Amino acid sequence: MKILVADDDPQLVRALRITLAAHGYDVVAAPDGAAAVALAAREHPDLVMLDLGMPHLDGLAVIAAIRGWSTVPIIVVSGRTGSADKVDALDAGADDYVTKPFQIDELLARLRALGRRGGAASEEPIVTFADVTIDLATKAVTKGGARVHLTPTEWRMLEFLARNPGSLVTRQTLLKEIWSSEQVSDSGYLRLYMSQLRKKLETDPTAPVHLLTEQGMGYRLVVDP
Repeated sequence: MKILVADDDPQLVRALRITLAAHGYDVVAAPDGAAAVALAAREHPDLVMLDLGMPHLDGLAVIAAIRGWSTVPIIVVSGRTGSADKVDALDAGADDYVTKPFQIDELLARLRALGRRGGAASEEPIVTFADVTIDLATKAVTKGGARVHLTPTEWRMLEFLARNPGSLVTRQTLLKEIWSSEQVSDSGYLRLYMSQLRKKLETDPTAPVHLLTEQGMGYRLVVDP
């Protein structure tokens, strides 16, 4: 079973890597919320374990983003002990909540329970809008039944938006997902690729209704305007 651990505490992540690996789990780790969303889309974990207080995107935003396309079990492991925090996390789509510090035996038991429940991390949904179909399994895009050729970068950008339909995807998240680096600055790259996607997929690229820009923040794929 593959577990995505998202926490900005490197010592805790290191300890969880060792402990979970010893119990047969495959662990991938993210140091912040943006990286967690990117890894969830790319790695298809069987279970997600995350903290609420992370940089770039907080835990609630990560849960909302993942729930836009997957029902993978999500367990929150957080130092926030207030009932309001627990309610917010569960309402956002988390399946369980454990407070820090925790007993490792209890955490492992909860992981086993969620693992038996199963999830949809391996789902490869087909996303449609207007006359466009995005098949995330075959990485194929059609418009009006005709195949649309996308460059690798255009595909990565569209794929990430399609895995989070309706959700705001920040520029920083896209830059990190596409170029796998926090050091890349925008410099107009995202606007250029979004313009190309609109020309290929929107009915009227000058007045897009599906591939939208959220000024100063990022982009959003709206499947049903």
